[in-house]
Amino acid sequence: MTAVPQQAPGGSARHLRKLVDGWGALVLPVTAFLLAVFVYPLAGMLARSLSDPAPGLGNYAAFFDSPVYTRVLVNTFTTSALVTLVTLLLGFPYAYLMTLARPFWRGVLMAAVLVPFWTSLLVRTFAWVLILRDTGVLNDLIPGPPVPLLRNLPGVLIGMVQVMLPFAVLPIYATMRSIDRRLLQAAEGLGARPAFAFWRVYAPLTAPGVAAATLLVFVSSLGFYVTPALLGGPKNVMIGELIVQQLSGVLRWGFASALAVILLVVTGALLLLASRLVDLRRLLR
Repeated sequence: MTAVPQQAPGGSARHLRKLVDGWGALVLPVTAFLLAVFVYPLAGMLARSLSDPAPGLGNYAAFFDSPVYTRVLVNTFTTSALVTLVTLLLGFPYAYLMTLARPFWRGVLMAAVLVPFWTSLLVRTFAWVLILRDTGVLNDLIPGPPVPLLRNLPGVLIGMVQVMLPFAVLPIYATMRSIDRRLLQAAEGLGARPAFAFWRVYAPLTAPGVAAATLLVFVSSLGFYVTPALLGGPKNVMIGELIVQQLSGVLRWGFASALAVILLVVTGALLLLASRLVDLRRLLR
């Protein structure tokens, strides 16, 4: 009969002490910070959603029983997906242009991407209100009657894409910058047309940057409040705006907490599904 090896007394304590005394000690402040400002508030929000105004699942039942609330959730994910698509369509060629530009113009293009970070989101959104309104600058340039660009989906898309564009350009550019352009020259030297060489050789190598940009833009867009509230209309309400309405308008703290939990769970489920279809860990390395 083979003897089962037993762990020496105090082995776990020594292992923990070794971890804390080594480089693992550097993780402790970050872990404590995340527990205090992230995990604890989430736990409190979950508890409030199950206890306010009465213990149980009443807040969640109220959400799924009303088609108005479920439509807001669908609108949130639809708008975020459209913003992600438009942002990628604009950010991919912009990032590629940055890899082709001379150092001076590359710096100019990079500055154009980074400057919005130095301006308040609220200020930028109010600027779009002035630009997109019927008597705004954009409609003054368009002949004929004013084109409705405010209080609708196009206005929300324009405002959100402008905010999220840097989050798509920067990771895509970082990936493109690491790609050896001699691969394109080799493909063209073997007889491939430039466009064919780009889409079959170069574009697949940008997949990690595109995947990172997609996740950053999509997940960040789900929680938008200011831009949809100022540029959108009643048909463009997103769940962030609904949560604020429930908190400040009718003081339904438990229901607002349930809305946040539902958004978190659905987002996590979509990311889990995406990880099953695409190897996100390989793409994001």
